[in-house]
Amino acid sequence: MSEAVPAPEPVPVFFSGGGTGGHLYPALALAEALNALRSDVAPYFVGAMRGIEARVLPASGYPHHLLSVEGFRRGGGAGALGDHLRTLRKLGAGLLALARKFRERRPALVVVSGGYAGAPSGILAILLGIPLVLQEQNAAPGVTTRLLSLGARRVYLAFPEARSRLPRPARTRAVLGGNPVRPPRPIDRASTLAPWGLDPSHPVLLVVGGSQGSLALNQGVLAMLRETPLDLGGFQLLWVTGPSHEEAVRRAVVDHFGTVPSWIRIQGYLEDMALALGVADLALSRAGAMGTSEFLAWGVPSILVPLPTAAADHQTKNALALEEAGAAILLRESDLTGPALHALLSRMGRDLEVRLTMAAAARRRGKPTAAAEMAMDLERLLPPPFPKPRSLEGRVG
Repeated sequence: MSEAVPAPEPVPVFFSGGGTGGHLYPALALAEALNALRSDVAPYFVGAMRGIEARVLPASGYPHHLLSVEGFRRGGGAGALGDHLRTLRKLGAGLLALARKFRERRPALVVVSGGYAGAPSGILAILLGIPLVLQEQNAAPGVTTRLLSLGARRVYLAFPEARSRLPRPARTRAVLGGNPVRPPRPIDRASTLAPWGLDPSHPVLLVVGGSQGSLALNQGVLAMLRETPLDLGGFQLLWVTGPSHEEAVRRAVVDHFGTVPSWIRIQGYLEDMALALGVADLALSRAGAMGTSEFLAWGVPSILVPLPTAAADHQTKNALALEEAGAAILLRESDLTGPALHALLSRMGRDLEVRLTMAAAARRRGKPTAAAEMAMDLERLLPPPFPKPRSLEGRVG
């Protein structure tokens, strides 16, 4: 009988990034894609106690460590120096705590997907000579990416515009890889729209403000619905309000129309966003990197309303880049009025050619296979799989 082949030794890979879902979910997607290529890869996640990862990582099943770190407060004002000193102390404490995890697990590779939660892992990787890879989601790289890029082996970019915003020495290591999103799957329009009571023969406007929703977007759509006469060029609304806004939005719609019209479907949250992306003819959304990457992957033209308080105004830069590419229309929050939105949607609803042209431009910018392609590149930085040594127990010398 042939002897059983021993299982390979686990290859630890640290994934670090968070604070927001836009930094965490790319890391989760990359870990999943890398595991699909190499079952011996043992992902380990590092995040922040204050970030979304404190809720998501325990439910993911991945081993992880949460640090008591936070980002630097932007701007000056009273107390700014004290805040900066406290942030630096927490960073120092986080580095010491994380150094112990590095010694215990000895990662072969460190992948940082941005946000203040990723800084300690990236710093340690550079200091210890461990290969470091960065994944930057936005058109304007964040502070963490810009600083760590100087010591990284690779910097994956989702927007080509981001390359010129990196430090000059890091630009040659930058690769246009897209954002790691789940690739599109076939969606049957009629059977998907039927449970929502929407008509497959009419175009669908997907309104979505991120997992928590957007008060400004919701208020803008409500203001538009109050326009008289109401003419949206045939659009039906699939309106994902965010869980905390659903009741108020529904009540406002009923107050105005007497009921929720059959051409409006209000959802607080969608577990499977792919269903909405597969039937959407146009999206009205914030301009976060991961949301816009999904629109591109699915070929959904979009009207993007950047969050004006986003760090370094990166959402505006995302929207501008996609508008210049012909895949989106930028609508600033200050211009998000009922009449303006009403006029824009009425025009878009009637102009199928414009929507199709924008959809084609979106597909050209989309990278639906980004996670798999990045995983293949990451695999090249890993050592080959080594079998576990056979136990000598019971052997005769």
